[in-house]
Amino acid sequence: MVSVIDYKSVEKEDGENFLLLVLQGGVEPVKSVTTGKMYFTTRTVRVPATFDEATCKSLIGSQFEGTIVKVPSDSYEFTIKETGETVKLNHRYEYVTGVDALKHQLVNSELVH
Repeated sequence: MVSVIDYKSVEKEDGENFLLLVLQGGVEPVKSVTTGKMYFTTRTVRVPATFDEATCKSLIGSQFEGTIVKVPSDSYEFTIKETGETVKLNHRYEYVTGVDALKHQLVNSELVH
């Protein structure tokens, strides 16, 4: 399950505005590559919406079936707001449902001995 936690208005290159729903997945434990210590986090994505602002606002708190998955991407730099640290990433997150969500949960048979 994912929850709608916010919405954002974004201006396209042509000056037209559109709205994004901000979705958040469940809490998950993660081990820090740097420190080796465990911490908890959630995955968050922004998904384009065709709704007006009032509808987007009314959807905050709603939950939908699906999950947020990590997907490989071209490398890019990202600045962590809380610390100001800039990190290089080679993945992004996507909201998926149904069969697509199941595909991301399967283990490649070549990796299983």
